[in-house]
Amino acid sequence: MMDDLKNELYKMLEQVGQSHLLRYWDSLDDAQRTHLAGQIKAIDWPRVLEWLHTAEGGISKESLSRLVPAPYKPAVPVSQDDKTLYAQAREKGEAMLAAGQVAAFTVAGGQGTRLGYDGPKGTYPVTQLKHKSLFQVFAEGILRTQKKYGTCIPWYIMTSNINDSATRAFFKENSYFGLKAEQIMFFSQGMLPAFDLARGKALLEAPDSLALSPNGHGGSFEALRSSGALDDMAAKGISTISYWQVDNPLIKQFDTLFLGLHSLLGSDMSSKALIKRDAKEKLGHFCLLDGKLTIIEYSDMPDELLYKEDEAGLLAFRAGSPAIHTISRSFIERLTATKLELQPHKASKKVKHLNENGELVSPDKPNAIKLEFFLFDALPLASNPLILEGNRQDEFAPVKNAEGDDSPASSRRYMLDKAVRMLRQAGVNVPLKADGSPDAVIELSPAIFGDADDVKANIAMIPEIKPGSELYIG
Repeated sequence: MMDDLKNELYKMLEQVGQSHLLRYWDSLDDAQRTHLAGQIKAIDWPRVLEWLHTAEGGISKESLSRLVPAPYKPAVPVSQDDKTLYAQAREKGEAMLAAGQVAAFTVAGGQGTRLGYDGPKGTYPVTQLKHKSLFQVFAEGILRTQKKYGTCIPWYIMTSNINDSATRAFFKENSYFGLKAEQIMFFSQGMLPAFDLARGKALLEAPDSLALSPNGHGGSFEALRSSGALDDMAAKGISTISYWQVDNPLIKQFDTLFLGLHSLLGSDMSSKALIKRDAKEKLGHFCLLDGKLTIIEYSDMPDELLYKEDEAGLLAFRAGSPAIHTISRSFIERLTATKLELQPHKASKKVKHLNENGELVSPDKPNAIKLEFFLFDALPLASNPLILEGNRQDEFAPVKNAEGDDSPASSRRYMLDKAVRMLRQAGVNVPLKADGSPDAVIELSPAIFGDADDVKANIAMIPEIKPGSELYIG
């Protein structure tokens, strides 16, 4: 029986020049052979190899010459028309939440490796005093929103084969942080093989295993379809999806203005934008290419565009993407009704693999090509894509690096700054140091406090804040 399986696999792989993946077959036991066979059969090899040869590593110079900055709506309306629209949008967003039309969607397929943390990134203890994980922060925000609008918000969490079982176990061990187990749906994104840079051969990381990696957040569309999540949303009456990445604890999960504008303007896919701190900040750029909205990665933008200024002396390409979106369920259904053909991106990476002698090699320079899909590559396919300026101080504090910018330390500082602003806006006295920074460490429970109005509504809970104190309020 195993001989028949080997012959079947060999025939499949020989046709695409990848038969080397079976070189250890005869030394494997039945369980290992079954594991390797499952991985090989899960790959659409002709399609993946076509991607390998057609995927772009960047954007062409000719396309760059046609880029113009994409327009965006300001965080605070200026014109009277926008003031009226924004007021209507907030009412619409609140009505959508109260009617149970909004779902949460978090992409959480990564590990905390860059943070020096062994585990799914979503389990990383991010808050200053209670050391709540990213997942707990989000769960408590959902609880707060549910209570406010008298609804139940389904939460869809996309993991990967790398961390799916650990993520599920984490939620179970923590009793789903007060949410109902049945309102949370976990599913894994797809995986793609890594290929040798020189020869285009798929790599093995073990005799019975391909060198696989998650196919990127752009793989979430097909994963939503294949997992049954889209069908589940339809059955629950969900029309709109609030999307965020797992590394941002300051995310404004259910921004009623954002949700309402998305609906009123008939957008398929809407995006938050942050005004870049400087030309070199590592955010993708919202651009128009031949009239179609697209995002160009910071690494693909030449200096002449990065530093280009408009008539007001501001960066022309200043609208950066923090990967915060509102997406219509119907848009994803249309995209995935047939095989979704987003163009993958390729990048040179360091990938552990078995060499010709069967030794595990950890390269010190890029040795392989990884293919990855980006969610924002769906933007050119969207009708009426909206860009809304976000407030960096209130909704963006990613945890990506062990130190420096976008680190746990910087994220906790931004969370503290937001807590202080909320308290002071509600009239609470917060002691400050001579340089204006908070003279206390304060952590507000996301289950109770989302903005200054929540502080005002729960003002009886707020104790006196003394200089040098550490205070958890919740």
